Amino acid sequence: MSEESLSLCFPDGTPIPEWFSHPTEEKVNGGRSFSAVEMGVLPGRPDVLQTEKLQQAIDEVAKQGGGTLVLSAGTYLSGSLFFRPGVHLHLEKDAILLGSTEIADFALVQTRLAGLSMNYFAALINADHCDGFTISGDGVLDGNGLPYWRHFWLRRKFNPDCHGVDEMRPRILYVSNSDDVTIKGVEIRNSPFWTTHYYRCRRLTLENLRITSPAKPVPAPSTDAVDLDNCEYVLIRNCYLAVNDDAIALKGGIGPDADQRPENGANTHILIENCTFGFCHQCLTCGSETIHNRNVIMRNCEVNGAGRVFRMKMRPDTPQLNEYFLLSGIRGVCVDVAFVFSSWTQYCEIQEILPSSGEHILVDNMNMVCERVYYLAGEDEFKLADIRIQNSSFSVSSQEVTAHEGIVFQNVSNTLRSPMKGGDGL
Repeated sequence: MSEESLSLCFPDGTPIPEWFSHPTEEKVNGGRSFSAVEMGVLPGRPDVLQTEKLQQAIDEVAKQGGGTLVLSAGTYLSGSLFFRPGVHLHLEKDAILLGSTEIADFALVQTRLAGLSMNYFAALINADHCDGFTISGDGVLDGNGLPYWRHFWLRRKFNPDCHGVDEMRPRILYVSNSDDVTIKGVEIRNSPFWTTHYYRCRRLTLENLRITSPAKPVPAPSTDAVDLDNCEYVLIRNCYLAVNDDAIALKGGIGPDADQRPENGANTHILIENCTFGFCHQCLTCGSETIHNRNVIMRNCEVNGAGRVFRMKMRPDTPQLNEYFLLSGIRGVCVDVAFVFSSWTQYCEIQEILPSSGEHILVDNMNMVCERVYYLAGEDEFKLADIRIQNSSFSVSSQEVTAHEGIVFQNVSNTLRSPMKGGDGL
């Protein structure tokens, strides 16, 4: 594949649509602006729960024919908010929408989580069937997650096998069944659970975002920055992602019949470029709750202390296919292995090992400092084919790897160096 085709086509050779090159300004169209303060919301009162006033403002904008609800500088404490079609959110500089620390302030709704449809707590911001939905500005969405993290680790002390959903905690942003969604400019931090989750979204743009959660002194568990769940045509550009879990995770469904259930599906045509990854477990993960991922590009990105660049979590109780990936022009330091292909058995109920595979994965033009280039485990449970690592340079502390006929090196240099100290939480 030529350099020109790498930049113009997805890995299976289909052209990258023109939509991916459109300026974000063309995708953000909020219509009329409505001041939340002028509509009765109190500015700068982090001690006053304003879920009801904020929801009334959202509903009023919808009644007025739609537009953008604007939060001016100040802190606004809220539980779950539900945006309506045609209503958008803009956070001005120094505006903070702060999530409540009381789970009772978040509605129990039918939602999507952990590869399943379930009755669970709504996110701080929810947008369902909201085509064209946008969040923009220079403000902050803050999940106020510290009490939730503490409660999670306390639960783990007396029940080490508890599931991530058992400790009741909300996400910050959940967008579902919506096309032409744009999230731009804001900072999103301290989520109690997954930070941003997109389910059945088409033409989704995430740009100039800063998404963070801490690894210490209290680790923020399960705070994935971006979870893509059955999404098509996704652009993630110029973002900074540093969380105590996966930065970008591809979801889709779990279970032996996951690929047959209508609520599940594939993630396809995803472009991740010009992003910076700070501390995280993995920059890009084919998650344990996935069934099919195809045509994914991650290019021209910097890694600064992530655990791993790319990981396939192959779940033996779910049929999985990860195919046509390109990782190109990635540089920096990861504190563990650059690429991991391994079995994942957490929360699995294995009756039989179902067929899964990773195929047609190209790693090109990498310049990485890491412990090892790749790690392979449980390879008798899945198939790897046509994985090429080429035109790349790695500075490693160990050259020992498990050989596999499906992984081929071409024009790759490995320089042996002293071991690094591992990162927290990995």
